[in-house]
Amino acid sequence: MQQKFNRREWSKLMLAGFTGTLLPSALSAKSSFLKSPFVLGIQTYSLRDKPREEAIRIMRALGIRSCEIWQGHIEPREFQSVRGLTPEERKSRHEALIRWRQGADLKDVEAMRRQFRDAGIKIQAYAHNMNDDTSDHDMELAFKIARTLKTDTLTTSATITSMRRIDALAQKYKIKVGMHNHSNVDRPNDFSTPESLAKAMEGCSSYTRINLDIGHFVAAGFDPVEYLNNHHDKIVCLHIKDRKKNQGPSVPFGEGDTPIKEVLDVLLDNKWPIPANIEYEYNGADTQTELEKCFQYCRDIINDKNR
Repeated sequence: MQQKFNRREWSKLMLAGFTGTLLPSALSAKSSFLKSPFVLGIQTYSLRDKPREEAIRIMRALGIRSCEIWQGHIEPREFQSVRGLTPEERKSRHEALIRWRQGADLKDVEAMRRQFRDAGIKIQAYAHNMNDDTSDHDMELAFKIARTLKTDTLTTSATITSMRRIDALAQKYKIKVGMHNHSNVDRPNDFSTPESLAKAMEGCSSYTRINLDIGHFVAAGFDPVEYLNNHHDKIVCLHIKDRKKNQGPSVPFGEGDTPIKEVLDVLLDNKWPIPANIEYEYNGADTQTELEKCFQYCRDIINDKNR
């Protein structure tokens, strides 16, 4: 049976996810209390400009103890597509990545998992994008990597028409799949609206769920608080970012239209065990400095709620 906590206890658990240390009252609690599933974590895409080892160092420095691993921190860095590449360079990297996937050694992935474990960072989910063009081999490899990372959750920016194939593998591996929404309302096969998320789940099992990006949801014209209230049982994790309405840009926390405070308040008030992963996407100066600001913004909200 899931243990119930009052608001003050729950707030302290959230802060424990930020600081990486449990507060004194939590130290004397039962083991199920210590293992509460809710934390304030990070999508490591936030550290996309850093190699995996440097990303881990920064997470430790910031006291981050839970993460959703971006595939770019698992697959070889030299094969990743980045801005500024020529079409030929992009094609060459993509072909090299395909070759790597064909011969991927899961022992290497296991070694990566131990890096996070030894740093005291829990792997909440593995983020790997897929679509209709993804081969059966590469799609299944994503699930094998998630399993090797010892997480029960995979998040993906996929397509509505690819979800039946993905769901079949989710059932096979018993891994939940959270569909990550963007704000591309002009692309009917993408996840962007409540209707598109519902359509993608049609005919799928209970393993097919939602990774709700609250910033993209606002930019697309929708209310993440309302959606969270109505669909919290289907959400495997949140992406916390701030964007402006009407397809506006990502901006520093508190400068956009995304109701970050209200979302965290809903989680606190209802004690829903939904991980909230910060995803830093706006243009800032130094990644570590900007991430510290993002976490401090959320920590202040939690502190205010706890008073």
